[in-house]
Amino acid sequence: MQDIAGFLGSHPPFDAVDAGELARIAAVTESELSPRGQAIFPQGAEPVEYVWMVRSGSVEVIHDGRVLDLLGPGELFGHASMISGLPTGFEARAAEDTVCYRIPADVIRPLLARPDVLRFLSRSIVARAVPATTADQVQVRVATLIRTPPLLCQADEPIRDAARRMTNEGASAVLVPLPGSFGIVTDRDLRGRVIAAGLSPDEPVSAIMTAPAYTVTADRLSDDVLLDMLERNVHHIPVLSPAGQVLGVVDDGDLVAAEGRKPLLLRRAIALADSPAELPAAVAGLDPAIIALHDARVTAEHLTAVRSVVLDALIRRLVELAVRDAGPPPVPFTWFALGSLARREVVPSSDVDSALAWDGPGADGSDAAARYVGRVSRAVDEGLRACGIFPDAHGASAADPIFARSLASWHRAAQSLSDDPTQDKALILVSVLTDSRPVWSSGGPIGGLWEARPGQAGLLRMLARYALSFRPPTGFLRDFVVEHSGERRGQLDLKHGGLIPIVDLARWAGMAAGLASASTLERLQAAEAAGTMESAEAQTLAEAFGFISSLRLDHQVEQLRRGEAPDDFVAPKTLNPLARSYLREAFRAVASVQASLSAELSLGVRWG
Repeated sequence: MQDIAGFLGSHPPFDAVDAGELARIAAVTESELSPRGQAIFPQGAEPVEYVWMVRSGSVEVIHDGRVLDLLGPGELFGHASMISGLPTGFEARAAEDTVCYRIPADVIRPLLARPDVLRFLSRSIVARAVPATTADQVQVRVATLIRTPPLLCQADEPIRDAARRMTNEGASAVLVPLPGSFGIVTDRDLRGRVIAAGLSPDEPVSAIMTAPAYTVTADRLSDDVLLDMLERNVHHIPVLSPAGQVLGVVDDGDLVAAEGRKPLLLRRAIALADSPAELPAAVAGLDPAIIALHDARVTAEHLTAVRSVVLDALIRRLVELAVRDAGPPPVPFTWFALGSLARREVVPSSDVDSALAWDGPGADGSDAAARYVGRVSRAVDEGLRACGIFPDAHGASAADPIFARSLASWHRAAQSLSDDPTQDKALILVSVLTDSRPVWSSGGPIGGLWEARPGQAGLLRMLARYALSFRPPTGFLRDFVVEHSGERRGQLDLKHGGLIPIVDLARWAGMAAGLASASTLERLQAAEAAGTMESAEAQTLAEAFGFISSLRLDHQVEQLRRGEAPDDFVAPKTLNPLARSYLREAFRAVASVQASLSAELSLGVRWG
């Protein structure tokens, strides 16, 4: 009963109930096991006399044969029929072997006198009345993917005993409770840290556990957690309730189907490559994986992040192989991603820009360091080209000595640009330095290429003006301005006409808010929070960025599907009327924000 009370008390509406009342509810609550596919109650049945809460597994909410929702641990159902006294409006069916707590209606009815509980129930009923779209069904909460209760053991338990219990329970991980956190031991740890390493199975679990384990909350979305796995190179993540109680562990196989797992498999194939010659075959699956994820209606934001994570892995492996061949570096150095890769906004047509910085005693002006990193960067550049990934011919590449220099030299350049933003190509270089992110380092982190400094009013004012350089292609004739001649006649450039203006506005506003290197959406959020951009403007730009990014990806995925080279040019006449309308409004919204900024700058309202 204590377990029932603890679980109920960690989820609404019971989290607002005092201990005595919670114990009374738990005393009459029953556990009900439903095998996969069994109806807990059918659609159109008599009014129910119980309310159910999912304890483990998941429950499908089905209306007229269509799945509207998938409920996971801690979610309540059945209360709409109980409250209204009407027949059930949907079928509740176990999506897998599921345990629910069944609570008598006469026990929960007194709670309805409480306004906070009534508000919770009302919100949940209204939310469930709205059918889920196909995209919504993909974006499931990670708690719904937990298959079994968590398996726990103490830190001093012998590895042999923990492994036996994992086998008996069919679990791929065991958790070790620690003060304020958990340790975790997975089946991979048993193979790699015990069997392969020859460690005695009589050693305590603490000898092989990873602590503290990275955890997520139950309300996180599955694709967010998938990205966490990719970035952290882990395959198991414990899921916690809002109260910090562990609900279970999800692994990469739980998160997505086989097609969606391709990024994880790609990352692993890249890491296992023993030479640059093996990498093109490993990366060949990237575009098919992007197509599959797009078909599964994964958002543009997450698709570009997944592609960025895989490219990060490729660059890291190429640098590792180049360092292996070149020998130990004479000074510590770091490889930086620039541009869209640094912002994690890479699409199939994106170039890969990069820079390199080294540090250490005597690093500034070191010929040996310059020669060494030159050799490494050229090897990486050749490896990327062999994989079909090319730097911008007019962009930044670590293989170019201009973009491979000591950290002190980078900081002097940044100081010079900040002191005199009117110098030739200053704002282009600022955009390069601020859109930077470390990808690989031979030692500890050596710092970023750009250092925030006080007194940057002049630079911010110039960045604001630079954000007005590219204008959305709005016009009076058919509401768009298109290319009038050449190969692109009658087409729109989504990148330069729609996305770059937003990226530049976000960079300026984010730097004004004190945030340099970040994604476009993160910069807009920071600008809104700091007040450097009006809330309505920031939200308008975020919505426009999301829509244009989605349209750009739709276009490029179809080109990949046809075997064509992806580009950013779309003919408006090929879009359906609704998409044309949305695109027109997105362009106009961006132009409106630019016009407002231009007017304020001309009046000296912002930064002088």
